[in-house]
Amino acid sequence: MSTAKLWTRNFRLVILASAMGTLGSIAGGFALAFLVFDETGSTLASALIVAIQLIPNLLLPILIAPVMDRLPRKSFLVAGDAANAVLLAGMGIWLLLFDFSYVGYLAISLLLSCLGAIDELAFTSIYPELIPEGAEEKGYAVSSMLYPVLKVIMTPLAAVLLDTIGVAWILIAQSGLSLAAAVTESCIRLDETERKQHTPYTPRAWIEDIREAVQYLKKERGLRSIYGYMAVTNGVSSGFSPILVAFFRTFPGFTAAMYSAFSVVEFAGRTIGSAMQYRIKIPAKKKYGFTFFVYQFYEAMDMCLLWLPYPLMLINRGICGFLGSNSAILRSAAVQRYIPEKLRSRVNAFIGVLLTVGSSIFSLLMGFLGEIADYRLCVTIGGAVAMLACWLLIGGRRADVRKVYEVSDCDTE
Repeated sequence: MSTAKLWTRNFRLVILASAMGTLGSIAGGFALAFLVFDETGSTLASALIVAIQLIPNLLLPILIAPVMDRLPRKSFLVAGDAANAVLLAGMGIWLLLFDFSYVGYLAISLLLSCLGAIDELAFTSIYPELIPEGAEEKGYAVSSMLYPVLKVIMTPLAAVLLDTIGVAWILIAQSGLSLAAAVTESCIRLDETERKQHTPYTPRAWIEDIREAVQYLKKERGLRSIYGYMAVTNGVSSGFSPILVAFFRTFPGFTAAMYSAFSVVEFAGRTIGSAMQYRIKIPAKKKYGFTFFVYQFYEAMDMCLLWLPYPLMLINRGICGFLGSNSAILRSAAVQRYIPEKLRSRVNAFIGVLLTVGSSIFSLLMGFLGEIADYRLCVTIGGAVAMLACWLLIGGRRADVRKVYEVSDCDTE
């Protein structure tokens, strides 16, 4: 199993498409984050944008997932990127011709998020099918490495582009990359003929499909514990984003360029961590202990982050990035192998909704907290809440969580 060839034609195509989409989203996301804060001057307004963008993830995955488990998933992937390209081009042209509208941006963000929710669910569900059997952890190591590598390249460039060509042209370029990703994905060869629905799909069938997934999750306490914790820690991290933008924009001695470097170091650490995971296999019996340690370490480092001198902040993020990428790869590979293929879209949809609820709640809470408290204290409080969730859900339910990592590994070897 360990000698399985990873870089097949399909795997190369999906990674290329992901790279193009990621390049655009990094540049566009960076530019829009500063645009919103510059236009409004409010962390709450920025946090509201994040929360609005997460709303579709509460509804669409559950509605779409049963259909996606019955129909070819590739069509969802291609159509999502093509529609995304059209909306991004429209947003860029608007900013070239008219002034920024906060309400208008909220509306477009909602539409983009609808497409993003469908696209993410399709990618999460189809990606395991494009990784050769026996090369799962290497496959997830590559996808995990992709974002940090491109982050290192694009974040400093985005900071330069923001001051030179402006947000509008960055969005238009992002549109072109999304269109190129859709074309690339259309070239993937995957036999999904058995997924073609030949009979009408009724509301009753949809309900039965949802019930099947719910019954499965009821039995899987380990999965629920893992993603209960992820909902909290990801939510806190999402809430950190506007807080960090505001901190680097307003705190004496800090600049947007320093924020760029700050982010780059963390993702450089993730790149190195992913590269090591590609080469080194962690024994099954040690996977739970390793991830539990990483989670605790990460939350502790978050708690002290903004109280450190800037050079130590960089070291803090670099170490966290290195360890965090390793635990994320182990978790993704284990969970996607553990979930039955016929249920993958539906279970991933429920997981996505859980993560979205956490992100929405904590993004808003951190936004409110940022209006009344020191930004440094906000980050410390967020890290403490995530640490408590780690102890209760990962440490307190270790037998169930351990089974996801170890049983899935044993079953596939």
